[in-house]
Amino acid sequence: MKSIFELTHFYKDEDGDDIATDIAVYSTREKAEQALEKFKKHPKFIDHPDDFNIDEYRLDEDNWTEGFFTYEW
Repeated sequence: MKSIFELTHFYKDEDGDDIATDIAVYSTREKAEQALEKFKKHPKFIDHPDDFNIDEYRLDEDNWTEGFFTYEW
């Protein structure tokens, strides 16, 4: 296995707040796509069926290499 596939769901609610759900991580894109089809029918996601995302992450590699910033407290 060289990659994993993360299934997430993300949308903004009526107040403009981000609603993000990390659903699961799969060993193949096909398994992630099968799960996506199943979760589209779930009551939590049924009102936002087009807001799923599948991201591929290569194992043993840096997946985020730029765009870092620091919070100042």
